[in-house]
Amino acid sequence: MWEEQQRGIRVSQAELLCKEGCGYYGNSAWQGYCSKCWRERIRKPEVDRQDHGSQSTPGSPITFSKFEEKKSAESSRRTSAIKRLFGGGPSPPKHPGVSEGHLEALQGFETLEPGDFTSFLKLLRSPSSQRLQSRCSAFLNTMEAYHDLHVDKQSDLVQEFYQNIALHFSRLSEAQVAHMMEHMEKLIMTRLHKWVFCHDSCDDEQRDLALQRRIKSLNWVTPQMLCVPFPDGGPDVSDPYLNAITAIIEMDAKRAPQDKLTCVSRCCQNVFQVLASSSSKPACADDFLSALIYVVLSANPPRLHSNMQYIIRFGLPHSLRSGETGYYFTNLSCAVTFIEKLDAAALNLSPEEFQHFMQGPQQHLQNQHLQNHHGAKPSPPASSSEACQSPAAAHHSRGQRRGHEVRARLEELKGRQERIQQGALSFQEQLQRWVRDIHLQLDQMNTAQSDDLTATEVRADDDDDVTGSREEVLVLQEEVLVLQEEEVPEENACKKETEC
Repeated sequence: MWEEQQRGIRVSQAELLCKEGCGYYGNSAWQGYCSKCWRERIRKPEVDRQDHGSQSTPGSPITFSKFEEKKSAESSRRTSAIKRLFGGGPSPPKHPGVSEGHLEALQGFETLEPGDFTSFLKLLRSPSSQRLQSRCSAFLNTMEAYHDLHVDKQSDLVQEFYQNIALHFSRLSEAQVAHMMEHMEKLIMTRLHKWVFCHDSCDDEQRDLALQRRIKSLNWVTPQMLCVPFPDGGPDVSDPYLNAITAIIEMDAKRAPQDKLTCVSRCCQNVFQVLASSSSKPACADDFLSALIYVVLSANPPRLHSNMQYIIRFGLPHSLRSGETGYYFTNLSCAVTFIEKLDAAALNLSPEEFQHFMQGPQQHLQNQHLQNHHGAKPSPPASSSEACQSPAAAHHSRGQRRGHEVRARLEELKGRQERIQQGALSFQEQLQRWVRDIHLQLDQMNTAQSDDLTATEVRADDDDDVTGSREEVLVLQEEVLVLQEEEVPEENACKKETEC
């Protein structure tokens, strides 16, 4: 189905590369050049202008142009002074004079694993890395003090700082230097984000609003118009690109350019996974770009232009010029450029159909109301209008069906919530009854135990009384016997006296 339609979105590998032919990826923000060629292209007129100013004769009259040259020279001297404060200009590495502390610090950095930013901060705070930490602190403090500089000047200063810091890790391997610079970029740009992101000296905020309005005006674009492959029979069941949409939205929450690029990479990887599940054939560049355009239109990421410009200005050059992240970011730039220049031919529509969709259903109804108000009879729709209404009608019916499904799901969730609440109330009542029964049983047991103890004490008292009475009887009997024994001799004595 997708192959039968004439595709309006085409991109080749050669179109993504730099126009200078250096082999790196280009970017629409650099007019098709890579970051290195673009900076050299910008700096070349400045160098030529300085050379032309130095060749002027001493006796020539002072003109306004020379005054401007003198002013620009003073400005360049001030900029160079600021650069010296930031760590000095590029100088050859001093390998013979490397100290033992520096070697010890490099050995610690060699053992770091990629992405272990916490261990990198611990090593940076160690005494052996005190010089590197001092340079970073001085650079950050000076950049915050001069945050009113133009954002392009700030970008140049940050890129030169990257070059100077890369010399500090020059004894490491190329892959280790790349990992160290990613940690350094995260450290620097996390602090500078609030000063340089969406700077007042540029029009990033206006471009963001314009891009958001443009994407909102294209909310009628369907995946069929973009020829986006969908697995499992189409987009009516569920959106398989939801993870990619979430990843591109999360980009605005990150501060470091490398973290923003990670969101872009995760988005593009999810797109490739969906494309791989939709067909047994490998995904081509056209399918990938179409799906990425659909993801951007569906997500409408916040401050997309500012985030992309932030990555371009303050990101590491090797992350944008080559590798997987460079390819993904270049395709994202192509997708944004395509959305900004989207026309009828790219969607295989006629100009009338494209204008009808861009007006929207509300504007179309307003036009019909104005025609009826002025007494003009609405013209019957032509065949082209019928053709352009069929996708809109299908899209509208699909939207209604989705709305009914969402409402039904909400009603189901509401019923489940009510049942859960009722079950919770009944369970609470059962729990309260169970607690009351337990307390009642405990009271009964305590009462029974107290009665048993009372009966036992009474029986013990009775036994004591009986024992005491028995002892008293025995004592009385003994006293009686003693008295009887005493009385018997007296009687015998009386008898003897009588006899005498």
